[in-house]
Amino acid sequence: MQIILLERIAKLGQMGDIVNVKDGYARNYLLPQGKALRANDANKARFESQRVELEARNLERKKEADGVNGKLNGSSYVLIRSAGETGQLYGSVSTRDIAAELDENGFKVARSQISLQNPIKTIGLHSVEIVLHPEVTSMITINVARSGDEATRQAAGEDLTNPNAAFEAQEAAEGDIDLEEIFENPDDAELAAEEDGEEEAAVEEEAADDGEEAAS
Repeated sequence: MQIILLERIAKLGQMGDIVNVKDGYARNYLLPQGKALRANDANKARFESQRVELEARNLERKKEADGVNGKLNGSSYVLIRSAGETGQLYGSVSTRDIAAELDENGFKVARSQISLQNPIKTIGLHSVEIVLHPEVTSMITINVARSGDEATRQAAGEDLTNPNAAFEAQEAAEGDIDLEEIFENPDDAELAAEEDGEEEAAVEEEAADDGEEAAS
């Protein structure tokens, strides 16, 4: 179907462009939403007679969207959800949830303005586009966590989808301890280091013996 665009449509064109689209896309979305007109002679004349008014209205909407974008773009929102150890949610976060969260924070956004290809199904930081206007898009972060504490840790860069992450971080921290900073007497520090080495050697020897027994 050939249509006249009444506003900029991504990947289609600018206001006033005459383009060809699939009939279903035009009938189910563009025409009912007032984003386009059928490109017949009557509508072409109608568009030209209203072009100045349409452009002025579009400019006003863009100006309003720019104002909202200045406050919304780059902002972050926490959604607390139940999830398993691997971070898989017992459910999902949808456009409805995001719209409700934005509404609570003073932003009136329709679900159709939230660009989310699939519902969010894991904890973590998720970037989401909010289309405020055909020419204005905000990027926000949805911080999905099991608790407020986890949300804070995720915001700081910690990956909580790995159940061993906390243990590994603790091990790494303990491995970096300087024994000379703990013990005032250097001889005590040296003795502690020797004991650690002997303990590790004993563990390795025991593992080797277990392996030999299993082989026999």
